[in-house]
Amino acid sequence: MSPFGIFSKEKKENLNKGLEKTKESLLKKLSRAVVGKSKVDDEVLDNLEEVLITSDVGVDTTLKIIERVENRVSKDKYLNTAELNTILKDEIAGLLEENQKGEEFDFAAPLEKKPFIIMVVGVNGVGKTTTIAKLAHQYKKAGKKVFLGAADTFRAAAVDQLQIWANRAGVELIKQTMGSDPASVAYDTLNSAKSKNIDVVIVDTAGRLHNKQFLMRELTKIKMVMKKVIPDAPHEVLLILDGSTGQNAFEQAKQFTAATEVNSIALTKLDGTAKGGVVIGISDQFKIPVRYIGIGEKLDDIQVFNKAEFVDSLFAS
Repeated sequence: MSPFGIFSKEKKENLNKGLEKTKESLLKKLSRAVVGKSKVDDEVLDNLEEVLITSDVGVDTTLKIIERVENRVSKDKYLNTAELNTILKDEIAGLLEENQKGEEFDFAAPLEKKPFIIMVVGVNGVGKTTTIAKLAHQYKKAGKKVFLGAADTFRAAAVDQLQIWANRAGVELIKQTMGSDPASVAYDTLNSAKSKNIDVVIVDTAGRLHNKQFLMRELTKIKMVMKKVIPDAPHEVLLILDGSTGQNAFEQAKQFTAATEVNSIALTKLDGTAKGGVVIGISDQFKIPVRYIGIGEKLDDIQVFNKAEFVDSLFAS
């Protein structure tokens, strides 16, 4: 057993590196929030509230965290500011634990269904294609047979990009020509996977948000066609959000959760941003498990979201 539980030393180092910009920004703001103060008082708590909101944690989640910190302060009237980081770390970890109960996901674990169907949703540009390839790579490394389905048939070069990444991951891509009916691609993918005894199927979908009704109809149609092949498909609807967009990720999550039933989230591009606090807010506000975080461009640069390790890396000195 490693000192980081299921986390290897390498994974922990990668996570620390991926969250470096967010951590530096957060710790710098926190040190400014307590400058000249020895005790945690109302002014420090007001400053803390501002720190969390400007770190893209979100207003509602920030207020919950402040309330938790206030409760700690009221129990110990003489709490000094040197302890604030530890208290904040504990309370954020506690909040995430409440929101994301259950066992941590494992690519190597036996599948609940076979083939296990994952439908991927999210706007263009959030890292959808690379995340699909990273997931395929992880499942393949865990000994699973994987198919990808290119049902984003509207965006120029979307199918070509997915083909490049499928080649890199060493998995088969089921595709049709650009402009084909996305539901038809999904049908072909599931049919082929069923006949070839495939373990995991990941189906890409178009990410257009300009018309929520259109999006809802399109995703519903793809699901209905999937069910003709596998009655309880899709088993997972994974929403990809770009962590570097901060509050815009909240808006996208609202739109997609209104348009379809999302049951897991991946937050990408955390390595290039100081807005990693968005993970805390998204986890809290939507009560949908944040399952994966993306911390780089390479195939291995995706991690199963571990609440305790995430918060630990965020406050690591």
